[in-house]
Amino acid sequence: MTNPGNSLFDLSRGVLDVASQKVARIEDITRRMKMLAMNALIEAARAGDRGRGFAVVANEVSEISTQVNGITRELRSEIVARVDHLTTTGSAMVREMHGRRLADLSLNMIEIIDRNLYERSCDVRWWATDSAVVDCAASPSEQARRHAAHRLGVILESYTVYLDLWIADRNGTVIANGRPDRYRNAVGANVSDEPWFRQALATRDGGGFTVGDVARNRTLDDRVVATYATAIRRGGEANGEPVGVLGIFFDWEPQAAAVVQGVRLEENERERSRCLLLDARHRVIASSDGRGILAETIPLKRGAGTMGHYIDAQGKLVGYALTPGYETYKGLGWYGVIVQKP
Repeated sequence: MTNPGNSLFDLSRGVLDVASQKVARIEDITRRMKMLAMNALIEAARAGDRGRGFAVVANEVSEISTQVNGITRELRSEIVARVDHLTTTGSAMVREMHGRRLADLSLNMIEIIDRNLYERSCDVRWWATDSAVVDCAASPSEQARRHAAHRLGVILESYTVYLDLWIADRNGTVIANGRPDRYRNAVGANVSDEPWFRQALATRDGGGFTVGDVARNRTLDDRVVATYATAIRRGGEANGEPVGVLGIFFDWEPQAAAVVQGVRLEENERERSRCLLLDARHRVIASSDGRGILAETIPLKRGAGTMGHYIDAQGKLVGYALTPGYETYKGLGWYGVIVQKP
């Protein structure tokens, strides 16, 4: 695809080149005219009285060539100034257009994530009403735990975007998980100090849920996860008493990588572009180049709106968009961001 900015700049340079060539030719002609006028004056002086008329003509030609030369200099100066203004204005227009495009692509990234995470919020609230999950939390007998673990395992076979599903009692002890063979240390782990557990237990009804920060989970082989949780309520009723918490662990890295690496950039942009997802603290939680995840913070300069673009201190064009949320999922203050070298 042809870059309209490059075409505009090429046209400006072409106009300047052609004009400069023509002005140079005019200047050459006026120099020759001036030289001829000088020679004519010399010959007129030698001719004496008989050359006076010829001298008048030669002086007039010399004056005209001087005037043409002055006009030519002005023309050259005006052409350069106008082409420079055209280039500057065109550059600003192209940068604005390109910045808006990066902001739009950033919005598209965060919208894809929002819709994905909205589904996760639906999953956790639905599965918390499953009879096997409710019975396990309410009366955690060995049989109830095995049945719940089997049920969670069946769910995981269909929902491959999750690493594991945990049932924790009211004290924060994990009493069942969906992949006990893979994650042997999950059952018995205490999550009472985890924000997602405390917030889930405090939800007002079955429509509430909580989301933990994207983080590594040591029990799940130190994988990066997005944790969703909600209270398990007695009888599976929306207003039932909380008897435990269901935590589900979204396999974050491969899902997020597919989003940031799938941005529709032009081929000549990919090598110099970095597509990012940032959390509310502007911490990198996904990156198209795989760098800085959970370790790097981007000093994002936000304007008054929810999306925009700017040039950073290194001369890179930055486009960004704040999460708009999706349906009942209000978003977590995350951003889609694209940083592009000139």
